[in-house]
Amino acid sequence: MLFFVAIFTKHKHLPFFSILNKTTSKVNFYLIVDFLAKITTAPSSVFEYLCQEFHHISSNEWQQRFEDGLIYDALGNQLTIQSAYIAESHVFYYRFLAHEIHVPFEHHILFENEHLLVVDKPHFLTMSPTGQYVQETLLVRLKKQTNNEFLTPIHRLDRETAGVVLFSKKVESRGIYQQMFAERNVQKTYHAIAPYKKELNFPFNIQLRMEKGEPFYIMKIVDGTPNSETEIQLLEHNNTWAKYLLNPKTGKQHQLRVHLNSLDIAIKNDPFYPILKHKDDADFSQPLQLLAKEISFTDPLLFTQMQFKSQFELTL
Repeated sequence: MLFFVAIFTKHKHLPFFSILNKTTSKVNFYLIVDFLAKITTAPSSVFEYLCQEFHHISSNEWQQRFEDGLIYDALGNQLTIQSAYIAESHVFYYRFLAHEIHVPFEHHILFENEHLLVVDKPHFLTMSPTGQYVQETLLVRLKKQTNNEFLTPIHRLDRETAGVVLFSKKVESRGIYQQMFAERNVQKTYHAIAPYKKELNFPFNIQLRMEKGEPFYIMKIVDGTPNSETEIQLLEHNNTWAKYLLNPKTGKQHQLRVHLNSLDIAIKNDPFYPILKHKDDADFSQPLQLLAKEISFTDPLLFTQMQFKSQFELTL
């Protein structure tokens, strides 16, 4: 059995999670975090929201989870079915997973030292347990492979995106590397396949203001001071498709996907932009053509230049 244990704090940031591994032949039992977005027509209660958002789970089952004390707010307070929906807050709840769809793609370890594990993530593999995936996530696979219960992703890639990602191996040095990302002392290079438009004169520097959209897991462009920036270069094209090099200067959710879509060159096979398409969870055809190709930085502990490249390639 896989437990997610939350250490709740009174701070506004998300609580820290660790994973404890137990064995069972039947289910996975884990804690999931859900962000309650600010939406136009908000449900009256957390219970109503969960029933609407996860309609494949019956309202009776959600009610039972509330009665069993399995739903909490970010301060660790137990919620009831009457608890109000509070926008821009977080809810923590336990879910049971009897079956997971196997993700038929493998990761590759690119580098390892005392503090870091650098991994090449394939398309379709979720970073950490959430939603319908627990065992079939990169973090859990790596914990099994390395027997290191302290592994923690220092940054994240979308499930649909492949490429280089860093994990912390030690609690003692984790914060130093997280701070490195928070202060943007990391250079990231992505590759993407998207339509070619000869009227677009690259390179471009895109600066836009992005906020949560509807549904809550997509992003939208709004008026206001830009909070996202990407440099975009054209690498090659065949008059129909082009390969682009992307250097994000900020790290907003879906930033590269939204920025390319804003130029009317949405990334090939993107299920979210410009139109939301719902794919079967077992459909592993047509991966999003976005790759975290390279990452470089000066190691804050070793004071040496580090550079890692994905072994995956995108082709026209």
